[in-house]
Amino acid sequence: MTATAVTAAVGLGGNVGDVGQALASALAALDALPGTRLLRASRRYRTPAWGLQAQPDFINAAATLRTTLAPRALLDALLAIERDHGRERAADGSRWGPRTLDLDLLVHGDAVIDAPGLVLPHPHLHLRAFVLVPLAEIAPDMEVPGHGTVRALLAGVDAEGVVALEPPRGASA
Repeated sequence: MTATAVTAAVGLGGNVGDVGQALASALAALDALPGTRLLRASRRYRTPAWGLQAQPDFINAAATLRTTLAPRALLDALLAIERDHGRERAADGSRWGPRTLDLDLLVHGDAVIDAPGLVLPHPHLHLRAFVLVPLAEIAPDMEVPGHGTVRALLAGVDAEGVVALEPPRGASA
Protein backbone atom coordinates (compact mmCIF):
# COMPACT_ATOMS: atom_id res chain seq x y z
CA MET A 1 0.00 0.00 0.00
CA THR A 2 1.35 3.41 -0.98
CA ALA A 3 1.09 6.27 1.49
CA THR A 4 -0.92 9.26 0.32
CA ALA A 5 1.06 12.45 -0.25
CA VAL A 6 -0.01 15.57 1.61
CA THR A 7 1.17 19.17 1.59
CA ALA A 8 3.03 20.15 4.73
CA ALA A 9 4.41 23.50 5.84
CA VAL A 10 7.63 24.02 7.76
CA GLY A 11 8.89 27.16 9.48
CA LEU A 12 12.65 27.70 9.41
CA GLY A 13 14.70 30.05 11.54
CA GLY A 14 17.90 30.71 13.39
CA ASN A 15 19.98 33.47 14.95
CA VAL A 16 23.40 31.92 15.65
CA GLY A 17 26.20 31.43 13.12
CA ASP A 18 25.72 31.59 9.34
CA VAL A 19 21.94 31.36 9.37
CA GLY A 20 21.62 31.94 5.62
CA GLN A 21 23.79 28.90 4.96
CA ALA A 22 21.94 26.85 7.59
CA LEU A 23 18.57 27.67 6.00
CA ALA A 24 19.82 26.82 2.50
CA SER A 25 21.28 23.55 3.75
CA ALA A 26 18.08 22.72 5.65
CA LEU A 27 15.98 23.31 2.51
CA ALA A 28 18.20 20.89 0.58
CA ALA A 29 17.86 18.35 3.41
CA LEU A 30 14.07 18.71 3.39
CA ASP A 31 14.00 18.08 -0.37
CA ALA A 32 16.14 14.95 0.14
CA LEU A 33 13.83 13.32 2.72
CA PRO A 34 12.29 10.01 1.61
CA GLY A 35 8.96 10.45 -0.14
CA THR A 36 9.29 14.23 0.08
CA ARG A 37 9.67 17.04 -2.43
CA LEU A 38 10.27 20.71 -1.65
CA LEU A 39 7.51 22.67 -3.38
CA ARG A 40 8.31 26.28 -2.50
CA ALA A 41 10.51 28.26 -0.16
CA SER A 42 9.95 31.85 0.89
CA ARG A 43 12.43 34.66 0.98
CA ARG A 44 14.33 35.17 4.21
CA TYR A 45 13.00 37.68 6.75
CA ARG A 46 14.71 39.39 9.70
CA THR A 47 12.46 39.24 12.73
CA PRO A 48 12.82 40.40 16.31
CA ALA A 49 13.46 37.69 18.88
CA TRP A 50 10.27 36.30 20.41
CA GLY A 51 9.83 34.98 23.92
CA LEU A 52 13.36 35.53 25.25
CA GLN A 53 14.06 38.94 23.70
CA ALA A 54 17.64 39.55 24.93
CA GLN A 55 19.23 37.81 21.93
CA PRO A 56 20.03 38.59 18.29
CA ASP A 57 17.27 38.98 15.71
CA PHE A 58 16.22 35.84 13.88
CA ILE A 59 16.26 35.05 10.21
CA ASN A 60 13.05 33.21 9.32
CA ALA A 61 11.59 31.55 6.24
CA ALA A 62 8.90 29.03 5.37
CA ALA A 63 8.70 26.07 3.02
CA THR A 64 5.98 23.87 1.65
CA LEU A 65 6.58 20.18 0.99
CA ARG A 66 4.74 17.36 -0.69
CA THR A 67 5.38 14.30 1.47
CA THR A 68 4.26 10.76 2.11
CA LEU A 69 5.90 10.83 5.56
CA ALA A 70 3.49 10.58 8.48
CA PRO A 71 3.43 13.61 10.80
CA ARG A 72 5.58 12.00 13.53
CA ALA A 73 8.11 10.70 10.98
CA LEU A 74 8.37 14.15 9.39
CA LEU A 75 8.80 15.80 12.79
CA ASP A 76 11.53 13.30 13.69
CA ALA A 77 13.28 14.10 10.40
CA LEU A 78 13.08 17.85 11.16
CA LEU A 79 14.64 17.28 14.58
CA ALA A 80 17.43 15.22 12.99
CA ILE A 81 18.14 18.02 10.49
CA GLU A 82 18.32 20.49 13.38
CA ARG A 83 20.82 18.27 15.22
CA ASP A 84 22.88 17.90 12.04
CA HIS A 85 23.14 21.70 12.00
CA GLY A 86 24.38 21.96 15.57
CA ARG A 87 21.05 22.61 17.28
CA GLU A 88 21.24 21.90 20.97
CA ARG A 89 18.05 21.93 22.98
CA ALA A 90 18.25 23.28 26.53
CA ALA A 91 18.54 20.47 29.10
CA ASP A 92 16.06 22.26 31.36
CA GLY A 93 13.43 22.32 28.62
CA SER A 94 13.48 26.11 28.35
CA ARG A 95 12.46 27.53 25.00
CA TRP A 96 13.01 30.51 22.73
CA GLY A 97 16.75 30.81 23.25
CA PRO A 98 19.38 31.37 20.55
CA ARG A 99 19.71 28.58 18.00
CA THR A 100 21.63 27.65 14.88
CA LEU A 101 18.53 26.20 13.22
CA ASP A 102 14.91 25.80 14.22
CA LEU A 103 12.48 23.76 12.11
CA ASP A 104 8.82 23.76 13.09
CA LEU A 105 6.23 21.49 11.52
CA LEU A 106 3.38 23.94 11.04
CA VAL A 107 0.77 22.03 9.05
CA HIS A 108 0.58 18.46 7.75
CA GLY A 109 -2.34 18.25 5.34
CA ASP A 110 -5.56 18.51 7.32
CA ALA A 111 -4.14 16.70 10.37
CA VAL A 112 -5.25 17.83 13.80
CA ILE A 113 -3.11 16.12 16.43
CA ASP A 114 -2.58 16.76 20.14
CA ALA A 115 -0.06 14.17 21.30
CA PRO A 116 3.04 14.37 23.50
CA GLY A 117 5.70 16.16 21.47
CA LEU A 118 3.46 16.67 18.43
CA VAL A 119 0.69 19.24 18.10
CA LEU A 120 -0.78 20.04 14.68
CA PRO A 121 -1.41 22.54 13.42
CA HIS A 122 1.47 24.20 15.28
CA PRO A 123 -0.17 25.62 18.42
CA HIS A 124 1.13 29.19 17.95
CA LEU A 125 1.12 29.42 14.16
CA HIS A 126 -1.96 31.63 14.01
CA LEU A 127 -0.38 34.17 16.41
CA ARG A 128 3.13 34.59 15.01
CA ALA A 129 3.87 37.11 12.27
CA PHE A 130 7.42 35.73 11.90
CA VAL A 131 5.83 32.48 10.66
CA LEU A 132 2.78 33.87 8.86
CA VAL A 133 4.58 36.49 6.74
CA PRO A 134 6.93 34.02 4.99
CA LEU A 135 4.21 31.36 4.79
CA ALA A 136 1.76 33.83 3.23
CA GLU A 137 4.36 34.59 0.56
CA ILE A 138 4.31 30.99 -0.69
CA ALA A 139 0.95 29.58 0.46
CA PRO A 140 -1.56 32.36 1.24
CA ASP A 141 -4.55 30.08 0.61
CA MET A 142 -3.24 27.17 2.70
CA GLU A 143 -5.88 26.11 5.18
CA VAL A 144 -4.72 25.92 8.79
CA PRO A 145 -7.12 23.38 10.30
CA GLY A 146 -9.40 25.02 12.83
CA HIS A 147 -8.12 28.55 12.12
CA GLY A 148 -8.71 29.53 8.47
CA THR A 149 -6.36 30.47 5.65
CA VAL A 150 -2.83 31.76 6.13
CA ARG A 151 -3.87 35.02 4.41
CA ALA A 152 -6.74 35.56 6.90
CA LEU A 153 -4.53 34.72 9.87
CA LEU A 154 -1.83 37.16 8.72
CA ALA A 155 -4.46 39.92 8.51
CA GLY A 156 -5.10 39.41 12.22
CA VAL A 157 -1.53 39.88 13.52
CA ASP A 158 0.89 42.79 13.80
CA ALA A 159 3.63 42.12 11.25
CA GLU A 160 5.64 45.25 12.03
CA GLY A 161 9.29 44.35 12.46
CA VAL A 162 9.20 41.42 10.00
CA VAL A 163 11.51 42.68 7.23
CA ALA A 164 12.29 40.90 3.94
CA LEU A 165 16.03 40.53 3.36
CA GLU A 166 15.76 40.24 -0.41
CA PRO A 167 13.37 41.59 -3.05
CA PRO A 168 10.40 39.52 -4.17
CA ARG A 169 11.34 36.79 -6.61
CA GLY A 170 11.02 38.01 -10.16
CA ALA A 171 11.33 41.69 -9.13
CA SER A 172 13.96 43.72 -10.88
CA ALA A 173 16.26 45.98 -8.91
